[in-house]
Amino acid sequence: MESSVFRVEAMEVPGGTEAIVRGGRDLFPLLPAALHGVERIGVIGWGPQGRAQALNLRDSLAGSAITVAVGLRPGSRSADDARANGFSEDDGTLGDWLDVAASADLVILLIADAALAAHHAEIFAVLKPGATIGLSHGFLLGHLRELGSTFPAGHPVIAVCPKGMGDSVRRLYQQGATVNGAGINASIAVHADPDGYATDRALAWSIALGSPYTFATTLSDEYHSDIVGERAILLGAVHGLVEALYRYFRIGGADPVTAYERSTEAITGPIARTISKHGLAAVRAASGDEDLFDRAYSAAYGPARDLVAEIYDEVADGTELRSVILAEQRLANRPMTAIGGSPMWSHSAAVHARRGTPYQTVWYGDDGAHGIDAVTAGLFVATMMAQVDEFAARGHAWSEIVNESVIEAVDSLLPYMHARDVAYMVDNCSRTARLGTRRWGPRFQAAYEQIALPHLDQPADAQLIKEFLANPAHEALAAAAELRPSVDISVS
Repeated sequence: MESSVFRVEAMEVPGGTEAIVRGGRDLFPLLPAALHGVERIGVIGWGPQGRAQALNLRDSLAGSAITVAVGLRPGSRSADDARANGFSEDDGTLGDWLDVAASADLVILLIADAALAAHHAEIFAVLKPGATIGLSHGFLLGHLRELGSTFPAGHPVIAVCPKGMGDSVRRLYQQGATVNGAGINASIAVHADPDGYATDRALAWSIALGSPYTFATTLSDEYHSDIVGERAILLGAVHGLVEALYRYFRIGGADPVTAYERSTEAITGPIARTISKHGLAAVRAASGDEDLFDRAYSAAYGPARDLVAEIYDEVADGTELRSVILAEQRLANRPMTAIGGSPMWSHSAAVHARRGTPYQTVWYGDDGAHGIDAVTAGLFVATMMAQVDEFAARGHAWSEIVNESVIEAVDSLLPYMHARDVAYMVDNCSRTARLGTRRWGPRFQAAYEQIALPHLDQPADAQLIKEFLANPAHEALAAAAELRPSVDISVS
């Protein structure tokens, strides 16, 4: 990664270094120069990422000559919200998606994956000569490969991929308004660079979103890690895990609220906070029963690793992409059913109401180092490490591994799950992620219920625990943590 505008640093990671660029509001004056000829940015779509990125870009470029406009499909229900946030047809910052795409120098495509797969040719056909195509996800690359097609020649193709959901991108940007460098990390990819300025444009876009640090990947690697991650530890696996654990604790005699606290509440609260602040190994020590943690870890790691590998293979060969496209066709005329129908979610309000009470304070712990059930902790950390190790075996860079497997979970998604509950968040993420969670969450649940939990009485695998404690991921996560902003996301 080389830049003519921003300072590129070398971050020490296991086995060498990776090139990164630190963000910061002090860099905002450099953005126009780094965007190299971009006078108008068109953000196509107003979903979670579209809304957040359009607002952050507009705020970061305020006072410059660069205009940020939002393009929506005719009849879009999002138009009113875009207007309420200051985008307007009157000043040319809100309009038809094809009109906005045709007038922009940087066209950021943030409509739903299935819609982009169906309509990308229409958008490509209206682009200005040399306009830069921007993506925040590699799904379109996978779709074009399936079609035997490619991006149009003569256009730079870049990606900026925030390592968090859209609301996290906006919320951390706002909450860190007075803290230089506060936001959510992002990766960049340069897929085509005909004019030589693609990297600078990608870095400027990432910094404008508020990324504390930006690392480089490829569009293909990003697509694989992102799609796999949301089907595994970010959404699918965690949903399957809490459903399995809730039943396990209920069968063991726990009342519904306690079972919910020992499963969901433990993961979204103290386990997430401990990993975020102190790393993965700290969860083992904080569990209070390292032998039980080790047995749970040993029982879950193998089946979780097998599932992550299976997901990766199906993403790599296009099976998962085709599954999404087929599902979208089936859902064209009917809504997707809600996922939170199991009995455990009816106790969410009661659990949340106990937060801050004397009982809950003792159980939960103000410092995040209590309330960590050893079984829950062992299964969760084993699943997270299974994804880490599978990504490492597939050749991903360490920044991508720890951001997609750990940081995005504990600093973006799990705080929202803590505020809303896991099932709610599964039903309020992207359609691609929702479909993937429905497909793979039950597979993880079955693996925990049928393979991992029945083997908790078996001795821990000493070699596996040794490998966990010596895993180079701890070093990589510590390096990334040094660049962590001081602002924690706050979700009421």
